[in-house]
Parts: sequence; C-alpha cells; structure tokens
Amino acid sequence: MLTLAAQMLRHRKGGFAATFVALAAGVAVLMACALLVESAWHYRGQAQRYAKAVAVVADRDLTVSTELFGETERTTVTLPERGGVPASLADRLAAVPGVERAVGDRSLAVTATSAPEVPVTGHGWASAALAPYRTVEGGPPRSDGEIAVDARLLTGTGLGPGDSTEVITGGASRTYRISGVVEAGDAGTPGTGTPDAGTSDAGGSGASGGAVLFFTDAHAARLDPHRERFDAVGVLAAPDADRAALLAGVREAAGAAGATAYTGDDRGLAEQPEARTARDFVLQAGGAFGGYAAVIIAFAVAGTVGLSVRHRRRDLALLRAVAATPGQVRRMILGETGLLALLAAVAGVPLGLLATGWIRDELVTRGFAPGSFTVRGGLLSGAAVTVAMAAVALTSAWIAARRTTRIRPTEALGEAAVEPGPGSRARAVTGLVFLAGAVSLIGLTGATDGQTALGAAVGMLYTFVLAVALLAPWINRAAARLLGPVLQAVWGTSGHLAAANLRANARGTVAVLTALVLSVGLGGSVWFLQDNLRRQTVVQSRDGTLAQHALVSGTGLPESATEEARRIPGVTAATGVRRTSVVVPGDLETRAVVAQGIDPLGADRTLDLRVRSGSLTGLAKDTVAVSTATADAAGWEVGGTARLWLGDGTPVTLKVVALYERGFGFGDVTLHTGTLTGHTVTGLDDRILVRTGPDADAGTLEALDGLAARYPAASVVGTDTLTGELAQDLAVSGWLNKLLITVLAGYALLAAANTLIMAALARTRELSLLRLVGVTRGQVKRMVHAEQAGLLGVALAIGGTIAAVTLTSVVNAVAGQRVPYVPAAGWLGIVGGTVALALVATMLPVGRLLRTPPVQGIGIRE
Repeated sequence: MLTLAAQMLRHRKGGFAATFVALAAGVAVLMACALLVESAWHYRGQAQRYAKAVAVVADRDLTVSTELFGETERTTVTLPERGGVPASLADRLAAVPGVERAVGDRSLAVTATSAPEVPVTGHGWASAALAPYRTVEGGPPRSDGEIAVDARLLTGTGLGPGDSTEVITGGASRTYRISGVVEAGDAGTPGTGTPDAGTSDAGGSGASGGAVLFFTDAHAARLDPHRERFDAVGVLAAPDADRAALLAGVREAAGAAGATAYTGDDRGLAEQPEARTARDFVLQAGGAFGGYAAVIIAFAVAGTVGLSVRHRRRDLALLRAVAATPGQVRRMILGETGLLALLAAVAGVPLGLLATGWIRDELVTRGFAPGSFTVRGGLLSGAAVTVAMAAVALTSAWIAARRTTRIRPTEALGEAAVEPGPGSRARAVTGLVFLAGAVSLIGLTGATDGQTALGAAVGMLYTFVLAVALLAPWINRAAARLLGPVLQAVWGTSGHLAAANLRANARGTVAVLTALVLSVGLGGSVWFLQDNLRRQTVVQSRDGTLAQHALVSGTGLPESATEEARRIPGVTAATGVRRTSVVVPGDLETRAVVAQGIDPLGADRTLDLRVRSGSLTGLAKDTVAVSTATADAAGWEVGGTARLWLGDGTPVTLKVVALYERGFGFGDVTLHTGTLTGHTVTGLDDRILVRTGPDADAGTLEALDGLAARYPAASVVGTDTLTGELAQDLAVSGWLNKLLITVLAGYALLAAANTLIMAALARTRELSLLRLVGVTRGQVKRMVHAEQAGLLGVALAIGGTIAAVTLTSVVNAVAGQRVPYVPAAGWLGIVGGTVALALVATMLPVGRLLRTPPVQGIGIRE
C-alpha cells in the first residue's frame, strides 16, 4: 500500500499540494518556536568577568510560595534591581575549605565620557582577579582619584595612563586620572585550562559584553548606594582543592544567606542578570506562541487533510468495490499523509531555521536579548516538530477515512455520489458543550487580570472556534435557509442554485467556514489588544501629567535637584520620579509590575493618577498607593496592608493609602522615594516633573536650563516629549507581539485560502454537469459569487462576534475599559482582506474549471 500511496502522490499532485503547503508552513512556524525555546533553554549568558571563579554567589531571583486549591505553588521571578548579598558573606565563603579567596564585587552604574556609546560598569579593583583582568599599560588605581580603564574605552581617544578623563556616576561627573589600561585574560574554565566560549573578541578585551573600569575598593564602596552589600561574591579555588567538597560548602553558606551559588555555565546568569531576563522572556514568548500556533496549525491541518480525503471519497469507494480491504485503504491514506508530512518537514525545517536566525537578530537589535544570545540546537526541535506534525496529520487522515472504510463498498459508492447528513448527535452535543465552555470563559476572563486574563481570552477564542467547527454543518444549513430568499432576490436563479448548494454541501464547507472564522476571530481580537494597551498607556500618561516641563537625565538625578527646582521663581511644584519594578503576589500568579517612587510634596499639582479612593497625601515611607487592577488581583484595599517585594528582593509590608485608575500610564505601584532608598541600582531619580505658574517667564525656563547644565547629560523637555517617547518605546516592546500575531493570522488566512482552493477545484464534475444541462458560464459564475457571499457573510458575522466578545472581555479585564478601541482602518483591512482572499481563492480556480469543455470535465476524476 505504500507503493500505491507514492503513486497516488505522483499522479495527483494538485490534490495534495494544498496539504503539503499547510504542513510545510506549519512545520516552519513550529520549528521557529521550538528552536527559540531550545536556544533559550541552553542560554546561560557568558561568564566573562567571573571566568576564573569556580562559583559566584549572588541573589538574582525571588521564589514565592502560594496556596492554590490546597496545593503549594512556587513561582520564581527575576529580581528587577539585581539583588545583593551581605558583605559579611565574603568572609564566611573565604572560610570554606579549599577556597583560596572570596572576592566581593560591586557593580556601579557609570558612563565614560570618552566613549559614551559603550556600555560600561564600575567595580572595585579586587574583583579584577575574577576574570582575571591583566594590566597591559600602567598599574592599578592606588587612590580615590585614579581608575584603571578597559582598553575599549580608550580606542580612538588618544588617552592613556597619566591622562585625565571624566566619569559620570551617582548623578555627578568626576575627574579621574587613568592609572592603567586592562584587558581580560583568557582564563578559561576553572580547573580545565579550556578557554570559555565568548571570552575573547576582536578588540582584545576578551569580553563581548560591556566594558569595565576599576576604582579602588574603598572608593567603589563609597560610590555604591548599597555599601553594606556586594552585588556578588566570586570564589577562587585553591590549586589542590577538593572541588566537590568546596562547592558543597559554598552552596551551604550561600543557602544560609538566602543567596544562590552559580557554577559552570550558570555563572553567566550571575554576571548578566539581563541574560536571565532574556532567557525567561524567550522561553515564555516561544512557549506561549508555540502553544497558540500549535492549536491553529492543528485546526488548519486537520481541516485541510480531512477535506483532501473527503474529496477522494469516490476513489476510495471504488477501491473498496474492487476488493481492497478497509485496512488496506486506511494504510494507503496514512501512507500518503506520512510521506507528505516527511516532505513537508524537509521543506519546513530549513525555513524554520532561517526564520529563527532572523528573529534572534531582531531580538538583539531591539534590546529584547543581549548580543551573547545565540541560536543553539536544532536537531531535537526538528525531530519533535516533525513527529508532532506527522501525528496531527495522520490522526486527521485516519478520522476522515474511517467512515468510508467502515461501511460496505456499495454504501461507500452511494455516499460518494450523495452528500451525507450534517453529522451525528454526539457531534452536536460535543459542539454545544464547547460552546457552553467558551461562554463560561467570558466570566473567567472578567474575574482575572494580567497574563491570566489574556490566557483565558485566547482559550475562549479557540473554544469558540472549536465549537463552530463542530456545529458548522447545522450552522451552514440554517444560514442557507435564512439567506436563501436574499440570495435569490439579488442573484435570481443563480442565487437559488447557490442556496441549494449551501444546504446540500453543509458538511463539505465545514473546513472553509472554520478557517475563515478562525482568521477573522484571531485577527480581530488579539491584534487589536496590543493597540488598546498601547493607547491606554499613552492616554493615561498624557492626561495624568499636569506638569509642563521635565528635567531628564540618562545618568540619573539626585534628590537635591528636585529641591533646587522648587526654589526657582515661577515653579509651583516639582516632583522627582524614580522608575523601578516590584514583585506583588496574586491569587493565581506572582509577578513583577512597573512601579514608581515619588516625593509626595506637591505631587497633586504635577500628577493626576485619578485616585478612586484614599489620598496620596498620606504617602510616606511605610505606605503605598496601588492601581485598582493590582489591588483587585492581590486583594488589597485602602486602610489594609500590602505585602510585596522591592526590586532587589527586600520584603516590605506597607499600608495602602490610595487606589488609583491610571496604572498603565504611571505603573501599578506608587511608593515614597524614601521607601526605595538603597533598593535601586543607581539610587537616583529618572526625571523631575516641573509645573510652572502664571507668573513664570523666560527667566524661569533659563533657570531650569541652568539647573540642567549642572548635572551630566541632563536637559529640560516638554512633558509632551515624554509621551511621544513612551509611545515609541511601546511600539518597540509591542513589535514581537505584532510579529507573532501576524504569523498566526497569516497562517490562518493561508489555511482559509487552501481550503477555498481545494473546495473550488473539487467541483469540476459538478460545474460541468450544470453546463451540460443548460446553465451558462455567466450563471455558474454568479452562482459561485452568491455562494461566497453567503459563506463569507456567515463567517464574518460569527468571526466578528467572537472577536468582539474576546476583545471586549480581555480589554475590560486588563485595562478596565468597557468599550475597546478598534481603528476603522484595522477592521476594514481585516474584512476587506478576508473578502478579497476568498474571492481570489475561489474565482481563479473556478475560472480555470470553466475553461474546460463540459463534456471533457464530466469525465475528469475528482
């Protein structure tokens, strides 16, 4: 039967082309998703500054335990502000047997004016031994006024040992003498003598990540806003150390301090917290997108394969009539499908590899992942995707063929000539159950928020589509009866024939209706969700900012700058704003949310968070204001307490003094700046909002410009500029979601076009018979137009309803907006594109069929 299956593929290329396209495109999409997940799973950053350390002890994540349905659930969240470890931990680690040295490392946010475009961090000189860095010119810093500089910071500047340079740190510019120039040595993996991958680059610095500069240890401690803590502690092993015993002792000491010991490749996660963030992001994005894509691809492949088998009922019935057993027919169909799946894998896997490489480059370019993130693996992903796609295709083929192979040959020939009924009672009941489940998910979506609400909404969308797929025969029949008079009134006799065709072929158009509903429902809901969230954020930020001016700096502003701004004549209020993130618990998920720290003095004149209850006047170091969405999710209310974790993992319990509505524009949590002191990387404000009064004049603006000139990289801008920059940032951050949605909707449209073309090409004998009994070519075309109008009308109505319900539910749950924002151009694009696609995918094949003489066409096989 495999030989016969191969011959069928060779002689019926047109009939199998649509199935091949659906399978190959599905393999490419799933391959890209799987390879992204596999690459992220292997990704551990690069241990560059810690290459010589046998272990690095740091606190980079937070694990929270919650009770859910009587079970303890643990959620791990990456700390937004690089948690530190107690400075005393270095002494305890140094006492572990086999440890030669335990070196505390401070990571300071600095900017080198000699190379402002190069990312750089500052450290104490002792941590240079962890790479190790070697001095190529000059010597180490020996006083507070000296620094040792990474060679990359001096390239093309003409500077060298003995010269002076400006370094910005702590919101101030300081002049230092360059004591030496350093490069990272090829330390290799501790104990192996093998260089670590990525520890050298063309510049000779040995690090493909950011550059470094070194202060004296004492000066680095004074510059550090967290003087009592180290960013990490690197452990250097003695030459004769028992490695296993040493690591066990280090892990024990780290666990006692609430930290983690990173060893091997995991040292890169300690050195580059952004690597952990990127890893989690790609894992979640690839996994979620892969899950959504798998469902859509399963729908499309099942519909395409099923339709392909259905159109061959006559061939299969004839095989049964000439003594082929049911098992032989099933094996032939499965053999055809299996061969197609393998061919699709051969074409789809390379396409997936190319797509993954392009996506990786875009992720790095747009800042979603560091440059050290690479595409790794491929064999496991390719095998898994091929097996999964083959399983879906084979299962769909077996289900589609079982009716023909289960009944007697004479009955099979009869069913090949006459369309079967709409379906069994079990199918109808199952469809109604899925419909009820989709309706119940509307309530679940409204009762949750965040990613939970989004997941429930997508589940609701798919459940609605599955219900439509199961109930489609009855939907098609009912629609044909309702639309019959309309079609006849518009298209006359051709409309009457179209209505009759829709009624008779109600089951044959199931795949077409399902694909169209899926593409409209998906495109009209998930696509516009991003537009709604972005618009809500920009509108809230614009409407809630009462200040006309903002003092901004890429290197941060000290609190004293806010006090200076308040003393300028004409300034009525000035509010320093410090952006951060905090970790909040929830009934279903623990997550990091955007937060801000403000000085509440005069904040009511610079900010309007639209407080719904309570007041911001009570904001102090031991209180907090939260958005209504976060309060609902966490069960907080005014007057109660809120337990949360600051960005560095410090737990705090604060009294809730206000609930506000503009969480998208200003963050879900608003804290007193004093609460954040010592708990952010820089310890500085990001901006100062300034409101001027009616008496402000040109002198006021000049004084603000003069204030900005006293701080490095600072400037005065209008607050409308901040809103524009926010919109641009949101567009960048929403790029990946738009890309994923485009691929999903595109695949759904491809499936719809596939099924439409297959359905049209399968009508050769039917259209030829109509022409032989006197129907003209024009009447046939009008009949097909009427059929498409009826089918498209039903698909657009159902798909649009599903999209409206899904979008309204999730936008109301996530953004608190009862009526979603839907651009007219967007809906016109979706509707117009679907209509155009359906017409092209139907009329082109039908036009080709009508060019075939009817006498010849009546004898052509299906």
